[in-house]
Amino acid sequence: MIGSIIYYFFLYPLSLLPLWFLYGLSNLIYIILYYVIGYRKKVVIDNLTRSFPEKTDKEIKKLCKEYYCHFSDIIVEGIKNLSISQKELEKRFTIKNTEIVEDYFDKKQSIILTSGHFNNWEWLITIQDILLPHQAIGIGMSMSQQSLDEKINKRRARLGMIVTHSGNYKKQIEALNTPYALLVLGDQSPGEARKSYWTKFLNQRTGFVFGTEHISNTFDLPVIYYTVNKKKRGHYELEFKVICDDPKSLGYGEITEKYVNFLEKDILAHPSEWVWSHKRWKKAEPKDINTLNETNEKNFNNRFPRK
Repeated sequence: MIGSIIYYFFLYPLSLLPLWFLYGLSNLIYIILYYVIGYRKKVVIDNLTRSFPEKTDKEIKKLCKEYYCHFSDIIVEGIKNLSISQKELEKRFTIKNTEIVEDYFDKKQSIILTSGHFNNWEWLITIQDILLPHQAIGIGMSMSQQSLDEKINKRRARLGMIVTHSGNYKKQIEALNTPYALLVLGDQSPGEARKSYWTKFLNQRTGFVFGTEHISNTFDLPVIYYTVNKKKRGHYELEFKVICDDPKSLGYGEITEKYVNFLEKDILAHPSEWVWSHKRWKKAEPKDINTLNETNEKNFNNRFPRK
């Protein structure tokens, strides 16, 4: 009920306003988030300080401000996504090298598209089925407000995207008779530390959800990383990079390591454009990580024999 009220009386009406007005609102949101309430400012500064130990306090503060400016834009762009037209999305979200994905479609081959919460991911979710020949499917996390979750996902799916959750994505893709592109954002904090893949990321040990590597081996899917480049305010360009064609030809963890390397390069190139206010490092690496890695690798290889 609360979710419906928020959607119908606040979010959707706000989304109908032009982007130039919403960007003006974004400037106000930035002031409120950074200067007035300090929304998760300690989390952001701690994350930035650990990730960039070579930067001075002054540089960290400057980067923190840049992040909140960007984050405020992402908020209003996410709201606009509820009603933005296909025509306007096509002008604002383009692809640099679509031929990489089209080659797989021509071979009737489904793929995984993976990246992180870098720049605008909401617009891609909505426009993916229009931009690419593959049937678009996106795996998402459920919101605490179920009614709001349902309404937002309905808007995300209005141009053809199939929005699903981790519990039922298998049924969705097995029911399809056309090549699909499964969208996975793999940089969220993992649910369980012992089931995560641990590696060095942004100067610290970090656990990653192993879902992309698991799914790619289960369904024998090539994995494509994409970068969302910000051309200017409200305009983005997608660029694809192949992680692997044949997942079972790679060793345990190689897909995840390549994904992490691509994501880290994107963040280092444009650090303010990643979501720093997320409590990304709230879980600690297990003390018996070496033994755990050996066990996980053995179980993985038993289930998915290497070529």
